[in-house]
Amino acid sequence: MALYRNQLPQLSDTIFLMPAGLETDLIYNQGFEIPGFATHVLLKDPMGRNAIANYYRQYLALAREQNMGIVLDTQTWKAHMHWAGEQGATEEELHQANHESAAFIAGIRDEFSDIAKPIVLDGIVGPRGDCYAPEEEIAAFEAEEYHAKQIGWLAETEVDMITAATLNQTDEAIGIVRAAQAVDLPVVISFTLETDGNLQTGQSLADAIVAVDEATDSGAAYFMVNCTHPDHFAHLLEDRVWARRIKGVFCNASRKSHAELEASDTLDDGNPVEFGEQHKEMRDRSPWINVFGGCCGCDIRHVTEIAHAIIP
Repeated sequence: MALYRNQLPQLSDTIFLMPAGLETDLIYNQGFEIPGFATHVLLKDPMGRNAIANYYRQYLALAREQNMGIVLDTQTWKAHMHWAGEQGATEEELHQANHESAAFIAGIRDEFSDIAKPIVLDGIVGPRGDCYAPEEEIAAFEAEEYHAKQIGWLAETEVDMITAATLNQTDEAIGIVRAAQAVDLPVVISFTLETDGNLQTGQSLADAIVAVDEATDSGAAYFMVNCTHPDHFAHLLEDRVWARRIKGVFCNASRKSHAELEASDTLDDGNPVEFGEQHKEMRDRSPWINVFGGCCGCDIRHVTEIAHAIIP
């Protein structure tokens, strides 16, 4: 059963960790092939399933050691109909994949029932299209209709919430929030930013958050920033109403632009120690941020440095 749908514990002051860079860790550090970053397909393979389980166990052990909460994500970023043709999957197979992924992380949570702080199960929803270069603009009503299918699948499971990750369009975010509201599922909106701190459309992060809140009666539980290096946006987080809506960050290890990362065939894992220090500085400047993980190029080293920097 879902434990925290009625009251997400991240809305308190407790520090929460999130796992980091699942896809890039598995591909570059462990040698797995993940077509199109569709990680849910690995759950069908015993080796892949075991690798993902061990990946999560590292972070749960860290959360236990640091007495922090943790948010566990499903592997469903691309388990929706836009990618069905590329994956050779039917609608029913994707429906089942969402259920299996949620059950998988629920099982991992059960292994760590001794952790004192909450373990929150999070269903991941990705954009309809390329997160770095959207093929077309999506109206809010179209996004609501499209994403309602996957959000409905996840609402049938034990997940406590959903996070719409790597979004680059405000209207798509609005549609996702409305679809989640329709099934009473807490939703987090996580925007991907370019090196100038703006969305791919050129819209500022502040304007994007305000637009989503105005259109949904502040329907998102909170906002996050992901797939962006701290250097590209941390300076924007002034003590303003819009900035206080950001509760979490899971940043790229690399300072490279998205275009540069797309063109690279090697992993840029940055500097984990510096990465941890930058998150400490972010937390000191914006103490309302309390959910920390990592995105592309990150692994357990990066999140360990964050955890140790924030709570020595």
